[in-house]
Amino acid sequence: MGAALVKGQNGALDVARVLVSVRTEAAVDVSALLVTEAGRVRSDADFVFFNQPSAPGVSLGQGTPGALSVSLSDLPVDIAQVRAVLTLDDPAQTFGGFAPLVATVADAAGNVLYEYRIEGLGSESVVIALELYRRQGGWKVRAVGQGYAGGFAALVTDHGVSVDDAPGVEASSAIRAEPGLAAGHTPASDVFTVPGEAQLSFEKRAKLDLRKREVAKVLVDKNAFGIRARVVLVVDKTGSMHRQYRDQVVHRVVQRMIPVATQLDDDGTLEAYLYARSFAKLPDITVERGEEWARTYLHLTGTHGGIDYDALGARNEELPIMRDIIDSLRPGGRPTLVLFFTDGGFAKKREIAALMREASLLPAFWQFVGLGRANYGLLRTLDELSDRAVDNAGFFALDDIDQVDDAQLYARLLGEFPDWLRAARNANILR
Repeated sequence: MGAALVKGQNGALDVARVLVSVRTEAAVDVSALLVTEAGRVRSDADFVFFNQPSAPGVSLGQGTPGALSVSLSDLPVDIAQVRAVLTLDDPAQTFGGFAPLVATVADAAGNVLYEYRIEGLGSESVVIALELYRRQGGWKVRAVGQGYAGGFAALVTDHGVSVDDAPGVEASSAIRAEPGLAAGHTPASDVFTVPGEAQLSFEKRAKLDLRKREVAKVLVDKNAFGIRARVVLVVDKTGSMHRQYRDQVVHRVVQRMIPVATQLDDDGTLEAYLYARSFAKLPDITVERGEEWARTYLHLTGTHGGIDYDALGARNEELPIMRDIIDSLRPGGRPTLVLFFTDGGFAKKREIAALMREASLLPAFWQFVGLGRANYGLLRTLDELSDRAVDNAGFFALDDIDQVDDAQLYARLLGEFPDWLRAARNANILR
């Protein structure tokens, strides 16, 4: 027996070829969606199902009916994920009427590497069981278990497949949607879970779950649930932020940003930076280490975690950190959401405006958030900045983050990101 996965957990794939299959008492069809970093197919040819049983690197039923054979090395370089989909043969049935399915991943010799028992399905007739995805030059598998009450047509149109042209799918049940975005329905399994949650106390896990649901609600309402994106947190550590650090406002900001990463990032991690005149790339924030991370790295002076905070300076200079993030982006890459917390004071307005115009051609949305009743100047005018390929930035001020509840915070934080996703796709910034 292979290693058992729980929902949200991932595991490394150190083999060249894998076989994805399912054990169930129900009659199910197995299919696959080959998607880019933007979470969408390049064309209908990236949809593998019974009427189109193969695509580069993926084939259906190679000697094992109801299974997917995946040659990881043969997948096109712009395919970032392979999503394994299970659909009940009888659309009148639901998974809640059967014992939980067990999805398996085996090597070419049939040795089971991973098993995932998909719990909690009810009214759904289709589920994304597993996801194979690229990570740091290799491949990993993630237990997804995301059910779709809207059915098969809803799922494939969410990923950009033209249902009207796909044999075997009822066109009348299709829900037209922006490619790769959710179609306005709420998946029954409406939040993503990451493995580190199991290490939290009951109280902390309950609070995290409530916040995840608020994040998911915003994404569903904005037709963006299921989008996968890199999430970058940038925090001002200049001297004028002294009160925000002393009163641990910044600590609470970090805790409230972690749920965003759990719902967008493949591994649920938050990429973190502190900046003043220069900047420091900090270790990624994971759900189970959030409080420890904040104690270790949220400081204005001294040396902590091997980082000389005094060397970063005490006055703000945004250009170096912004340039570093821009240089990490590549055309057509996966979406990036930059959450940039600052008390303002952006002095080099012309240079920053030029950077934002340059960045508008790249796959990142910059959400600036003002902390602490400051003069935000340039930040308030970003929405009106001219000569950009798309509107790639937003701003709002939080005079007192503790007076804003989670629903309000996440609605403001994520309200413009889905609009940017659509605009970026229409402009071929995302593919």
